Amino acid sequence: MRDSHAGLKAGTFTIQAQERIVFGKPAGQAVADEVARLGAGRVFMTSTRSLSQLPDGPLQEVVAALGARHAGTFTQIRAHSPREDVIAGARLARAARADLLVAVGGGSVIDATKAMQLCLWEGLDSPEALDPYLPTGAKAAGLKPPHDGIRQISVSTTLSASEFTPVAGITDSRSNSKQLFIYRPFAPQVVVLDPAATLHTPDWLLYCTGVRAVDHAVEGYCNPAAHPATEAQSLQGLALLAKALPAIKAEPRSLRARLDAQFGIWQAVGAFAAGLSFGASHGIGYVLGATYGVAHGHTSCVMLPAVMRWNAAENGERQKALSAAMGRPERPAADLVRELIQGLDQPVTLRAVNIRRENFDDIATRAMNYDPVKQNPRKVRGPADVKEILEIAW
Repeated sequence: MRDSHAGLKAGTFTIQAQERIVFGKPAGQAVADEVARLGAGRVFMTSTRSLSQLPDGPLQEVVAALGARHAGTFTQIRAHSPREDVIAGARLARAARADLLVAVGGGSVIDATKAMQLCLWEGLDSPEALDPYLPTGAKAAGLKPPHDGIRQISVSTTLSASEFTPVAGITDSRSNSKQLFIYRPFAPQVVVLDPAATLHTPDWLLYCTGVRAVDHAVEGYCNPAAHPATEAQSLQGLALLAKALPAIKAEPRSLRARLDAQFGIWQAVGAFAAGLSFGASHGIGYVLGATYGVAHGHTSCVMLPAVMRWNAAENGERQKALSAAMGRPERPAADLVRELIQGLDQPVTLRAVNIRRENFDDIATRAMNYDPVKQNPRKVRGPADVKEILEIAW
């Protein structure tokens, strides 16, 4: 007779479709080496207008290192990755006969480039053509990218950690909502972590995306489905970020501190890359970002401490491990996270990001459409519960 498995934690740990993570090397050299290794001859770059205007930023460094292999560049990707930008970039990459994409930027650039891959695999040429590929869409379950389908290399300029996941967060302008397209081959084939690539990033953007990574660590550890393989990653990521982010603020040119932060975001997002779900901080944040235009990282700055306080009625004991990882086991974790955010001069209230109380009903209703809200450790039973969290964040 087989032993009973009753009472054992069960789950699946997904290994993402990444081949290599290259860290601590100059981005130009690292990308050129990987392009040669992969045998690509027509490399198409994606980025933002702001990065394209730098005289000597990471985008320019990579383009120079590619030389004749550089086949074109699209630098019009906006915050929250609108579908229209995905389609525009894919059209140019198709016209350039690209055989590899290289994304240089933060989460919006990397996410848009993930979705561009889908457009190139499937021949999609309009924003509406993406509809069937949503997780509940008619073509989602059967999607099989071609064996030689185009992939991407990412060069991160922020701390959003999009490069470590198979998820593309794309905004549908018809509804002003953030939609998640999830395919394992979306994860960049190669991730390049060059701390110098973050030096041109505005301080506010670097810090708030770092807080986004703290959000990953906290919601990953507090997820009811967390297990020893993910818990260690979440706590290690939080510990690294809690030290590295203030160290960057104290010594802004320190590449060592910036690389520590990059290691931190890599560890912090591990639980979600492996298949766990986000919680209410992320879910409410999707509404704040896609509908109300709050910067991606700022949504975590204002929502994470509030969600932690609201969840403490359910998982207060578990949150003590978060306090210990941040070096202050005697303090409430929500207070430590809020103080970390304040120490980085980032907003900690909804008022500070121009959200008004009269918006609460709409935010609460929209939030209930997002799975992370429904999968929060403390059950969110409806818009009234969301409004309780919003009041804490007010």
